[in-house]
Amino acid sequence: MGLMTFLRNRAGYILIGAIGFAIVAFLVGDAINVGKPFWAESQKVVGSIDGEEISIDQFGPKVDQSLAQFKQQYGGSGNAQMQAMAVDNVWQGEVAGILLGKEYARLGLTVSGDELFDLLQGKNPSPLIVQYFGNPQTGEVNRAEIINSLKQQDKNPQLKQQWVLLQQEIEKQALQKKYANLISNSVYVTTLEANDEYLNRNKLASFKYALLDYASIPDATVKPTESDYSDYYNENKKRFENPTETRSFEYVAFSVNPTKSDSAAVKAQVDKLAADFKIAGNDSLFAAVNSDVKVPYTYMSKGKLDPAVDSVVFNLPAGSFYGPKFSGNSYKLVKVIDTRFSPDSVKASHILIDPSKMGGNDKAIKLADSLRTLVQNGGDFASLARQYSVDGSKDKGGDLGTFSRGQMVPVFENAAFNGKPGDLKVVTSQFGVHLIKIEKQIGSSKVAKLAYIEKGLVSSNKTRDAAYKKANSFLNEVKGADFAALAQKGGYTVGVADKVTPTQGFAPGLDNPRQLIRDAYAADKGDVLKEVYQMDNAYVVARVTDVKPKGPLSLEAVKKEIEPMVRNAVKAKMLTEKANKALEGAAKIEQVAQKLGKQVNPVENIVFANPIIPGAAQENKLVGSVFGSQPGKVSKPVDGSMGVYVFAVDGFSNPAPLANTYKQKEIMMQANAQRSLGAAFQALQDKSKIKDNRVKFY
Repeated sequence: MGLMTFLRNRAGYILIGAIGFAIVAFLVGDAINVGKPFWAESQKVVGSIDGEEISIDQFGPKVDQSLAQFKQQYGGSGNAQMQAMAVDNVWQGEVAGILLGKEYARLGLTVSGDELFDLLQGKNPSPLIVQYFGNPQTGEVNRAEIINSLKQQDKNPQLKQQWVLLQQEIEKQALQKKYANLISNSVYVTTLEANDEYLNRNKLASFKYALLDYASIPDATVKPTESDYSDYYNENKKRFENPTETRSFEYVAFSVNPTKSDSAAVKAQVDKLAADFKIAGNDSLFAAVNSDVKVPYTYMSKGKLDPAVDSVVFNLPAGSFYGPKFSGNSYKLVKVIDTRFSPDSVKASHILIDPSKMGGNDKAIKLADSLRTLVQNGGDFASLARQYSVDGSKDKGGDLGTFSRGQMVPVFENAAFNGKPGDLKVVTSQFGVHLIKIEKQIGSSKVAKLAYIEKGLVSSNKTRDAAYKKANSFLNEVKGADFAALAQKGGYTVGVADKVTPTQGFAPGLDNPRQLIRDAYAADKGDVLKEVYQMDNAYVVARVTDVKPKGPLSLEAVKKEIEPMVRNAVKAKMLTEKANKALEGAAKIEQVAQKLGKQVNPVENIVFANPIIPGAAQENKLVGSVFGSQPGKVSKPVDGSMGVYVFAVDGFSNPAPLANTYKQKEIMMQANAQRSLGAAFQALQDKSKIKDNRVKFY
């Protein structure tokens, strides 16, 4: 498949998977705008990376392109979360492009002309060249096709632009690979490290313990002091580094889901529609006019419709009527127009004639008929396609490959699937006049032509208006009142969205939260946002409850969050004192347990690298202490995540010594190399000044 055909078939974008971290970036558009006032430019700045400003004029089209790719990959028309993914994808690409570009220049990394030639058409083709010009089964690259496409650049400006973009991406990917190799080759593992890792994963410990559970002390009886809070905060300061600014907000959602009367009204409408549909003269037109979901009026195979309908419809004979059937929040009505057995897929070629270049449709059809006669009389279809077709497939003699139902426009599909191998058919579609040659038909299964109507169960305007009035009334009243108290008074549930990042595309309980999040970032802590937000199924009123800036968070900012941990730290002191008293004069763990009124729990075959205590929890501190202890001795108290432990080691089982550390080193070096690439890129970001204004635009 040629580059142009590939790009046209896939809506004109290229998806690049970068090495080590996701970078999807098309460096298109001109970042410099001349002659505009400074204030106008500053309003367009999405962000700046190490002094380089990113304008919405160059950023926006890339987001549209990335979103189109996600829509094709995941299906659907897109949503807030998909949009956020696209924005983040492009932003990461911009950050990587600028920071890595500077790093390549600093390190002197380049791609020579000879290297680039080899990547494009030599013996070591780029993965992108393999993707576009390689055989999907063998991976073998068609070099003649590459050279032919490169030669055609002068005649085709669009193709030339695509090659420029592709070459940029190939060069970028090659530089990324060099940088990745440079980083990974700088990683080394010593023999001592290899032996330590081997022991950590294979040395076994068996021990017994007694546990004083934190849950044994009721929370209500423990009142941490300011000193307790500051001690815990100072010991764990590194955990309170906020990587990006966050907002928390509370909200009340006023539902617009259909009421019982709405459901009854829709059901009555659907019943009337069913009666009219049964006697409709033009089934396809009636379905097209009345359905909320447009299903092509063409033969389709089983598995394309809602399962509740699909399983029934394909067992019905032609002329049957099915419905109304309610499933997935909508009613389905189906007329089975015809059923037959049809190929699963077709291999075909075509010659596409443009009527506008022929002086009208009649003349285009006349040419197609003449070409059909030539082929029937022994003419070479592929040669005629190269000469007459205006489609990108002309370079391959009109070959369209093998396709299944749903991939071609209906008129083309019907001709290809309803004929037989060897047939030559002339059809007209929105693209022009096609001369189709059916090369081969594969498989056979039942298909049905259906007239299909789907009506969603939606709320009435009355229901929506009532919900909006409630929301608006709450908003007007809450400005001078306590949010939670007013909600409780009205019998409304307060939802919470905690630590929402500026570019987040989702929030708990909210299906379309972007505008709300944007406004939350323009507000201060305690502010009630000034408008009623419309979601798919509710109107929402919200209030900002917390603002956490980027960087080290103060004790006050995390005080509520760390309260359970501080309470456990206070409990740990109380339980440690209790355990120390039990340890006095005790030589065995059983004696300690008896004094504490606790049972002794035996644990076998624990490894340092996996510090999980069966039936308890992950206890890093306990397992670390076990591996640093002598067998037979009763330990001092250890404060873990579940409570305070006292233990005694029964013994250790050492693995056979490593005869050769080579393989162990190799495994560790691979893991370290992967981590180091991400760490290097993170270090570049940490050392750069990055200003992110995306929340003002998306």
